[in-house]
Amino acid sequence: MSRIRPGKPRSDLEHELMVLAGRAIGDHRLIEAGDRILVAISGGKDSFALLRILDLHRRRFEPGFELRPVFLDAGWDDRAAGRVAERFAEQGFEVAVVRREVRRCVEERLRPGSNPCAFCARLRRGFLYDLAPETGCNKIALGHHLDDCLETLLLNLFFTGQLKAMPAMLRSDDGRNRVIRPLVYVEEALLDAFAAERGFEPVPIACPYTAGRKEPRREELRRLIADLAARFPRLRRSMLAALEHVRPSHLLTPGLRVDE
Repeated sequence: MSRIRPGKPRSDLEHELMVLAGRAIGDHRLIEAGDRILVAISGGKDSFALLRILDLHRRRFEPGFELRPVFLDAGWDDRAAGRVAERFAEQGFEVAVVRREVRRCVEERLRPGSNPCAFCARLRRGFLYDLAPETGCNKIALGHHLDDCLETLLLNLFFTGQLKAMPAMLRSDDGRNRVIRPLVYVEEALLDAFAAERGFEPVPIACPYTAGRKEPRREELRRLIADLAARFPRLRRSMLAALEHVRPSHLLTPGLRVDE
């Protein structure tokens, strides 16, 4: 079985991120020898931290895996691709830019009253699913962090009647790809601090749909978690532990019942 011996961190904070990501990689076997991983770059702090931490692990992973950072240019901002490539180059990373006509698809196919951001996200995910095998990649790494996971858990719990969050490893419906989330144990505050420490400025991407727009339910739950965490400092860690220690016999789904 392959071993991970991370490269030397530059700071205590970077070391903490490496430990948390390493734990997720080990717990869920996110990376194996010979993997070629497409790292989805958005231009934000999350994808920057993801690429940096994975690259540090890659340097000492035995016997080895590859990373292919890719920015999917959706066509919303003609200058975004250049800014993203330049910003990451300043940090020592070469990011490939791939253009797909996401904007045109959204403008032509969006149904009245539908959420353009959700539709755009589905299209971008589909293009990534096609791009990974085309470039010889067997996995796609996304920069979702612990707060994303917990917010999704509450969104499903409160509004869809489902008990589910974001898995660390997900096989795509078509079976061609595995999506991995190495930062799933990392709190967003640590990623904010890391970006500031490394002098990384997120790249804003102009979009007519997102200007001044936020997901109201997710934002409300984000504030709820922050307020509760201020009162109960270990709240996020406790919620994460709950996701790791599910008791099927104590839930109400008949098929999950285990007679004791």
